Amino acid sequence: MKDELKNALLYGIVDRGYVQQTEIRVVAESLIAGGADIIQLRAKSCDEVEIESMARELLPLCRAAGVPFIVNDFPEIAARVGADGVHIGQDDGSLSDVRKIVGKEMLVGRSTHSVAQARQALLDGFDYIGFGPLFPTPTKKGRPGIGMENVALVQNEVGQQIPVFCIGGITRKNIGTVTQAGARRIVIVSDLLNAESVEEATAQAKQFITKT
Repeated sequence: MKDELKNALLYGIVDRGYVQQTEIRVVAESLIAGGADIIQLRAKSCDEVEIESMARELLPLCRAAGVPFIVNDFPEIAARVGADGVHIGQDDGSLSDVRKIVGKEMLVGRSTHSVAQARQALLDGFDYIGFGPLFPTPTKKGRPGIGMENVALVQNEVGQQIPVFCIGGITRKNIGTVTQAGARRIVIVSDLLNAESVEEATAQAKQFITKT
């Protein structure tokens, strides 16, 4: 899935904070139909049994569509279900620790919140990074936005070698500001998941990114 990652522009997240468990399949299908290039399962409030069950439900959909499927936070679950990747935060251990669990081939992404962290993730050998949150976001309550002053710098330094996905409070209304700041790849969560039509909202966001 490394070629798919390289070409990805819009990163979609099925976030249990916004999506009921009974709706995860249809939401994932809608994100994919709208043009999401990656699907991540994020379920902060669920136990590991629930997360693994949901991962096993979503993985075949993503495989059928040729879209990488990423599990957030849990490399053990990613390894058990055969996911395409796992995404970890700054406090979730080192890449080498994760590689011991998932092996050498699985995609591993890292959340970064500063230029220094982005540079370090590249040096460490992560396959891609999330950079943000650019704006305050209900997904990360209490965490201030880092702003957009370093988006172009990180894109030019890190994004020339691994994909950099800007994240955090990005919506269809402010996506133009984000791309003008230098972003080339975007993660949108609540604006898509809360939309009346997830598929249409995703298509609108993807079209905007593709035209930039």
